[in-house]
Amino acid sequence: MAKTLLIVESPTKAKTIKKFLGAQYEVLSSFGHIRDLPKREIGVDVQHDFKPTYVIPTDKRKRVSELKAAAKNADQIYLATDEDREGEAIAWHIANVLDLNLKDVKRIAFHEITKHAIEEALKEPRPLMIDLVDAQQTRRILDRLVGYELSPFLWKKVQRGLSAGRVQSVALRLIVERERERNAFKQEEYWTIEGQFEKDAQVFEGKLAKIDGKKLDKLDIHDQEQSDKIVTDLQGVQAVVDAIEKKQATRKPPTPLTTSTLQQEANTKLGFGAKQTMTIAQKLYETGRITYMRTDSLNLAEKFLGEAQQFILSAYGSDYAKGAVAYKTKRKGAQEAHEAIRPTDPAQTPDSLKTVLKDAGMWKLYDLIWRRTIATQLPNAKIEQTGIDLQAKQYTFRATGNVIVFDGFMKVYRAAKETVLPEVTKGDLVDTKSMAAKQHFTEPPARYSDATLVKILEEHGIGRPSTYAPTIGTIIDRGYVERDDHKKLAPTNTALIVTDLLVEHFPNIVDYAFTANMEKNLDDIAEGKAEWVPTLAEFYVPFHKNLDEKSGELTRADVMHERELGVDPKSGKPVFLKTGRFGAYVQLGVYNKEDKTLPKPKSSSLLKGMNMDTVTLEEVMPLFDLPRTVGKTEDGEIITAQMGPYGTYLKAGKTNASLPEDINLLTVSEEIARTIIKNTKEQKKAMAEPIATLGKDPESEGQILVKVGRFGPYVTDGKTNASISKKLDPKTLTQEQAVELLEKKRKRGNGKWKGKKV
Repeated sequence: MAKTLLIVESPTKAKTIKKFLGAQYEVLSSFGHIRDLPKREIGVDVQHDFKPTYVIPTDKRKRVSELKAAAKNADQIYLATDEDREGEAIAWHIANVLDLNLKDVKRIAFHEITKHAIEEALKEPRPLMIDLVDAQQTRRILDRLVGYELSPFLWKKVQRGLSAGRVQSVALRLIVERERERNAFKQEEYWTIEGQFEKDAQVFEGKLAKIDGKKLDKLDIHDQEQSDKIVTDLQGVQAVVDAIEKKQATRKPPTPLTTSTLQQEANTKLGFGAKQTMTIAQKLYETGRITYMRTDSLNLAEKFLGEAQQFILSAYGSDYAKGAVAYKTKRKGAQEAHEAIRPTDPAQTPDSLKTVLKDAGMWKLYDLIWRRTIATQLPNAKIEQTGIDLQAKQYTFRATGNVIVFDGFMKVYRAAKETVLPEVTKGDLVDTKSMAAKQHFTEPPARYSDATLVKILEEHGIGRPSTYAPTIGTIIDRGYVERDDHKKLAPTNTALIVTDLLVEHFPNIVDYAFTANMEKNLDDIAEGKAEWVPTLAEFYVPFHKNLDEKSGELTRADVMHERELGVDPKSGKPVFLKTGRFGAYVQLGVYNKEDKTLPKPKSSSLLKGMNMDTVTLEEVMPLFDLPRTVGKTEDGEIITAQMGPYGTYLKAGKTNASLPEDINLLTVSEEIARTIIKNTKEQKKAMAEPIATLGKDPESEGQILVKVGRFGPYVTDGKTNASISKKLDPKTLTQEQAVELLEKKRKRGNGKWKGKKV
């Protein structure tokens, strides 16, 4: 019997679709891209219209062979990868590798993985959209050219291992500029006066708003002396109701979720990072719970709108079912053919899926998506807002309250708090129960969170739905950015150096308008309005010329920071802040390179958290006293606190123990140091001794041992190490299981990526 082959990019997606189709369908996964540019070379011929060379990675060769075999036996082939530029490119690569006639390729697309959506898509296959493929290929080549040409420049001029990228460097500039705004911020003190008032046994709060009829500005009460004088002046004074204001307010429902707003909401409400959000959303999509999660559209399908109204009528009644609400995307270039992110079935409430979505993260994100989507189809909320002005001597206090008249969309989303004020009339006397002054300080601009960075990138027109999460992930993985104690994005000293270099010498790479215009050019290619080769040439020719010039002109000394922090009060030597191949460091005294008989001056790397823009002489002086003697272990070994290439650590005899990030090597106590050294010794002893011995491995004939390493339990035969999954108990692991783990690890090889040119 002839079979129809349907190819998708994800095994989970394949499994879900297979449930909807009959036995005549074979559904296989490509496991993502089956071809890419090579990893060890640039793979782009810039002399011949930027012709790319694509290779099949070693780990995809077996999958390609399986796809070819299935295609050979298939009567029909459908390519059902995601409907965006990346998905179209994956389909194009599959078609090329399988030697399909590109003109005859049957491409199907859907925005949700449901039986109805799959069946409808199969009725209307379309050809490959080469414009989308060209747009993806252009982005890929652009990013490869920037990365492969600019990154080695950074290695030579700054330090090895650094990278630059079209979108990542712009995102990094935003983070660096925000940090410098924070450093330049001058904190100011101010005070507020809050009173507790009582009327008819009901206590309510009012804030001082005016003095002598003049509205108070935030910083008008600027010290405690001023605030204490006001509080004293109001002791035992009754207040009089001077004015009452009531008005009806309407709050509109939120718009449907796009990729960026999903990442922002999940970050704000659930504390999820952008990458975590997209990983969970992908799982929800592939299991048929939500629509496609990479979208900039606000559109909702008519079928869904009808189903949503039916659900709302059934669940909440006719007051809430006021008719479907359609949303139009305002952003230029958004794809209205796509849909916003929504649940595939509005009747599948979060509560009904609690036992199905057992992963807590999946349930929380589904709950957020479901509530937000249903809220978009509910009526406005109506709120009665009340303001009462209370006069006490020359001071006017303002009490505010609100009562929800009709909750509307708030029934499922963003419920508002009610603040009920007592019923009063003008001229009523109100008792003053207490009066308090509260001290505040103005705060610097907040560091970007994942949510606020995505928002500002979108506002600048930088990046697209598919790029936000990878961009944040890249700048963290490359050591440019760290998360602070509140999960906000803080730049490292390396980020400051690289951003300054790029702003001065490669301004287009980090220019907001230039990068946004390039995104527009990519949109134009996708829409068939521009050709990809001229677009690449327009960017690459001046970029490459500038890079060549800068490579010859600039030395490391030209791009590396250096400033004098002051003079060491003990030795009288100047203290310099410098940057080298391993980052920012401080140096005590001048280094005379000509006279080899003179000792090199003392130097030390900055501690994590020390910002090279703001660090002071007082902060760095203790670094020159390292290594620092902390005390002794219980058996008399001297403990020293030291700094090495991999961070701060303690040393006692032959034992080295890394210091946790929250413990400072300049202040760590002897008691804490003893505990850390003791725990490290015990851990190393446990790692050295095998948990179990399981006999010989039949292939290597080495003794199989079960051990615990830095990354958890594993089995080894002396040559091959294989991790033990969390599903298996290392204490009860059998020889057969251990042999199987080692065999699988050998088949996977050493993990080195090699590719076959195609």
